[in-house]
This record gives sequence, C-alpha cells and structure tokens, in this order.
Amino acid sequence: MYVATGIAGQLHEVAERARRAEGLGYDMLAAEEVAHEPFLRVTLAAEHTERARLTTSIAIAFPRAPYITASMCWALQRFSGGRFILGLGTQVKGRSERQFSSAWAPPGPRLRDYIRCMRAIWDAWQNDAPANYEGEFYRFTLLNPPSSPGPNEHAKIDVVISAVNPFNARLAGEECDGIAIHGFSTFRYTREVLIPIVVAGAERVGRDPSTLHFRGGGFVVTGRDEEELSRARENARRRLSYYGSTRSYAKVMGLHGWVDEAAHLHRLSVEGKWDEMVPTVTDEMLDEFCVIGTWDELPARMREKYAGINTEVSFGAQASNPDEEAQIKEIIAELKTIPTVGEA
Repeated sequence: MYVATGIAGQLHEVAERARRAEGLGYDMLAAEEVAHEPFLRVTLAAEHTERARLTTSIAIAFPRAPYITASMCWALQRFSGGRFILGLGTQVKGRSERQFSSAWAPPGPRLRDYIRCMRAIWDAWQNDAPANYEGEFYRFTLLNPPSSPGPNEHAKIDVVISAVNPFNARLAGEECDGIAIHGFSTFRYTREVLIPIVVAGAERVGRDPSTLHFRGGGFVVTGRDEEELSRARENARRRLSYYGSTRSYAKVMGLHGWVDEAAHLHRLSVEGKWDEMVPTVTDEMLDEFCVIGTWDELPARMREKYAGINTEVSFGAQASNPDEEAQIKEIIAELKTIPTVGEA
C-alpha cells in the first residue's frame, strides 16, 4: 500500500514540507487544486525530493487545453525522473462555469476525449507521429517541428481520474491508469459500486485491473487525543454537509437511503444556509464516510476500512516534537502493510 500526503501551503513552504514528508516515509506527495494551483507545487516538490511519487490530486481538466496540460506533464515527468502521475477531475457545472470560466459540456465524454487528445500529443512528441487527432470536443492537427519538445526518457505518464459516478469509474478502467475515488464516497459505495465498474471497464477492453491505481475514498479523521479527534469529527461533519448538497453526488447518498437528507442539504445550500446544513450529517453518516480514530487507533481503523479496496491511502499529521515524528513514521510503516486490491 502506498501512503500519500498533501503538498499544502504557499510556494515558499513546499520545499521543506516535501523534504520532511519524504523523510517520514511517505510514498506519494499530492497537490490538490482548491486554493492553490497544483503544478507549481509538484514542480517544487520534484526538485526537493528523490524517491516519492508526485501527483496532482486532482487538477481540473477543462479550464486548461489538452495541449497545455500535456506540455506541463511532459516537462514534470522528465524533471522528476519519471515520478509524476497526472490526476485529473472534471469539477461540477456550477464551479466550472462560474469559478473557472469554462464552458460546460457532458463531462464524462469530454474527459474521455481530453485524455485521448493528450495521449495523441505525447505520441507525436515521443514517436514523431502525425498530429491527426480529431475528437468530439478537442482537435490536435498541427505540430510544427520547432514546437515539439522531443522524446522523453520517461514517456509513460499515468493518468488517474476522479470519480464519484459510474461513467467516470468505467472510464477510469477503460482509458486511464486508475481512479481517484472522491472523498465523498462511503466505503460501501466504493466496494459495491465503484470498484466493480472500474474492473469491468478494464476487462472490457482487455486490460489487467491489477495494474491500476485505486486511490483515496472516504475521509481520515484523526487527532493526537480525544479532544483533537472531537474537533476533527465536527470539521468532517461540516465538510460532508457541503459535499452532500451537490446533486452530482446524490447516488452515494441514495445507496444508504439518504435521499431526503441530500435534497434537504441542496435546498439549504441554494439558500446559503451553510451552518444550518451541518446537523443534517448524523453520526451514522460520519461512520460510513470516515475512518475515525486517534493516532494510536488509526492504523487498525484504516486497515479495517481500506483493506482490499485501495492501492494508495492518504494520511496527514503534523509533528510538534521528535516523539510525534517517530510516531508518524510508525503509523506510515503500518499503513504500508494494509492489503491492497486483490490481496485481501
């Protein structure tokens, strides 16, 4: 099991955080696209680490042309010595249009076209192949020789896509190198819905599902002691209320019979009543969506939840003294022994 942690904070903080994380034993450093652009943080982390894999988790696809994303990935893969994995996601309609100024189209088919276009671009650079890709949403039909960055010693770039709903889960198996399971996925939803669809998608096109990444899913809620854990639980409750209000994620709520709660959360979000949404998330919901435990309890709790459904899990904690740093190293080492997909 690979163990990942986030590359958070401002750019001037990334180098030291990345070095420290690699020293603690983390296998992967992930930069999400929420408050900060992810590719710059991955670049800095690549410069200041030697072993850890590096990934966007996730970068939002559609505001960037496939050629732009392909170019950044090509450079990062070369610079990192082959340690980069591209994590892509579609975002939801409202944020795509109103935050990222990106025109909306059916996200699943568009993402398939996006990935195929990027791979056509990489093929042209690596193999001097013709620029002749024409898809439903994207075209790549021109490449002047001076514009090509040329072959890459590490030309294989894994692409992992975020998925909550079945279309993208199937796409992850058919076209991609794995799935980044959204945090707003219960462990039952992951086992019963997402993984079977990813596996079926891979097998349908003759691919071996055991070669795929199965990343993330659920929320890890932890703290040094019960007081910290209690605060973390309530932060998770608020976060779940936010995600639960998104209609695109209704299938997750529906599997557990929480259709009315999902509709209620959506109505409150439209009215801007964010604080009133939080009590809708019950303790039962928290237990379904989260791994909850103090640092001492966490390895066993994560093994119980993640065994057999992941190849990569995330854990983040900040040490304030050498003893805590040693404990974090022990936790990471224990998490690496969790059986992965196909092993449990």
